[in-house]
Amino acid sequence: MKDKRQTLRILRHCGLMQVTDYFRYIWIRARNRKSNRGFRSRFSGVVFPPDYMMYEAYRLDYERYYINGMQSAEWLVEKVKPYVDLEKASILDWGCGPARVLRHMPGLLPAATFYGTDYNPATIAWCSKTFSNIYFHSNDLMPRLVYEKGMFDLVYGISIFTHLSEEAHEAWIGELGRILKPGGILLITLHGASFRDKLTGDEQLLFDRGELVVRGNVKEGHRTFTAFHPQSWVRKWTEGFEILKYEQGRKEEQDTLILKEKGGRRKEEGDR
Repeated sequence: MKDKRQTLRILRHCGLMQVTDYFRYIWIRARNRKSNRGFRSRFSGVVFPPDYMMYEAYRLDYERYYINGMQSAEWLVEKVKPYVDLEKASILDWGCGPARVLRHMPGLLPAATFYGTDYNPATIAWCSKTFSNIYFHSNDLMPRLVYEKGMFDLVYGISIFTHLSEEAHEAWIGELGRILKPGGILLITLHGASFRDKLTGDEQLLFDRGELVVRGNVKEGHRTFTAFHPQSWVRKWTEGFEILKYEQGRKEEQDTLILKEKGGRRKEEGDR
């Protein structure tokens, strides 16, 4: 494990992580070809995204993409329903990717209105063509979103902050607060303490000091750009929200954070 971490560190330092990750995609595509074809034949009515689009956003496994996506949608609804009326809610999947979770949400909440946004224009083009019952929009790596202030009852971002810089963390937490209704709910998942063993010794020291650990030197937002979140840092970062639930993940399972917009008291940049 130590040798693997050292190798990955060298590849990142040399700017070769994305190239290496693409070769990993080719290998996984070949490895999973038979099982993916079998699943596609059993679920012939399901439209799947292009292979690399699926891999970049999640993993190249058709069954995991579809079945796990459905389970994640059900999990999401169960997590947030104690805090928000979902029946006719306005809901945004921030960083929706190829709609792994979002495609299942209208079936669970047929009277709600759904939106998806992502920084990858090819992904948004595919989603817009594929799902007519959801409104899709593109966004940039940094705010601002196209949505009006106070538009959403619920915003969720599953494993999105896990691939952003500290600057982007600060910018986006404010933007997500802007588009939430007063008292609206934000659910996010983060790389918490259950991922500490994946860090190098130096990174662990930073993490234990309560500093955000960011592995960059690749395109920000890409799957190989990763951030790790000490709980003390997260609590300070989200101090403009009320923390309703902070659930630590088990081994290599992301933390889940459910936040409540504080009645519109958080200010926009332009209001200051």
